[in-house]
Amino acid sequence: MSNFLMKPKIDFAFKEIMNDEKARTGFLSAVLKLDPADIKSTRILNPYLRQTHADDKLGILDVRILMNDDTEIDTEIQLSELMVWSDRSLFYAAKMYTDQIKPGQKYNIFKKCVSISILDFVLFEGENDFYSCFHILEDTRHFKYTDKMEFHVIELPKLPTELQENSSRVELWAKFINAEETEEFNMIAEKDPYIKSAYDQLQIISQDEQKRLEYEAREKAILDYNQGIYEAELRGKQYGEQRIRNTAQKLLSLGVDINIIAESTNLSITEIEALKNDII
Repeated sequence: MSNFLMKPKIDFAFKEIMNDEKARTGFLSAVLKLDPADIKSTRILNPYLRQTHADDKLGILDVRILMNDDTEIDTEIQLSELMVWSDRSLFYAAKMYTDQIKPGQKYNIFKKCVSISILDFVLFEGENDFYSCFHILEDTRHFKYTDKMEFHVIELPKLPTELQENSSRVELWAKFINAEETEEFNMIAEKDPYIKSAYDQLQIISQDEQKRLEYEAREKAILDYNQGIYEAELRGKQYGEQRIRNTAQKLLSLGVDINIIAESTNLSITEIEALKNDII
């Protein structure tokens, strides 16, 4: 049997794991700080890839879950840095909220909407904790304006290196999602029966040839997308640097003092001196 294991933080694998009801219950109870016994039932609402627009090459694989109390939960994994994530998650949470009401209905039909973000980058600089939970609160007295919207953020790079005996359930889940090696999976699965069920599901889907092909296609799409973004940023940086050099050369040709050019362009005196040789 192959030792291949999918990475749970690849959204395709995570979504397949969440198809297991026990794993789903364990994950939600850990993040939402509930007793698993209080979650009577959950069901996946969105079996398909969501595209934000017609020519979207990557699409979004989120896990939309409806709980027995009608709370709607949207979970997304983001592997590449996206500093507008807060605004983006707010947009989708608001859309999830407003999509509940139909013409002619009253506002009392609204149910709680929860956003769970699992990020493979640091969103909150200067904050050390890997897990954060947000509500809409009054500024000074900190009471809730409404409990109908809630945001949970897990920043994987901030996870403690070593697994502790008293690790919280949400930390165990974050460690599981971030794991890649069999030894680490085994160690974490021993500590929580719900994660053990998720690990069993991961092993099953990893040996499914069709799912493996879909997983590898999804992983490649994510890598290609991230590489494309990186190369576009690199081209933009190179273009910007060339424009600065062109400006410096233009100022040199006009006889502007080299110190003024350095101050205007942030180029060093040495760099500007070197540009003199390129002026025809």
